Amino acid sequence: MLHHLSLAAHQPARVAKVLAELMHGQFFEFPIHPGAYIAIANDAHGTAIEIFPADVVLIPGDEAVDASKQVGDRSNFTHVHAALSVPISLSTIQEIAAREGWICRFCDRGPFAVIEFWLENTVLLELLTSDMSDRYLNFMVGDEYAKFLAQVQAAPALTHGS
Repeated sequence: MLHHLSLAAHQPARVAKVLAELMHGQFFEFPIHPGAYIAIANDAHGTAIEIFPADVVLIPGDEAVDASKQVGDRSNFTHVHAALSVPISLSTIQEIAAREGWICRFCDRGPFAVIEFWLENTVLLELLTSDMSDRYLNFMVGDEYAKFLAQVQAAPALTHGS
């Protein structure tokens, strides 16, 4: 079970506040590094998301992880993303995204649907409302995923432009 993850943001406090709002949780300063914050869902799983300043990376320290300023350029985009069940409606999610000026869109992934919610328009969260999470949970088990993969592998290959 995933209990927490960490993300980078240009405005960590703002991102933590929005994440707490999406999860109906709370946000706090995160003392591991100045300017870092944490959003806590207050659920039975201890779900939390740590938000570090965009120019901070985690490196192996002498005895434990160390948060350090990054040297050099970093892309604003990353492959890191998370799917997150939230206790609020699609319309509330859309209102929050509109208020923040962030991309938000409903996407049908085939076996399940998600709401793409782009933190600072650079980091993807795939949000699942309560009426969307059952499809995801029913799909994301070994046997169902194996059936899906077999179907995909048996289908004719698609190429760009076709």
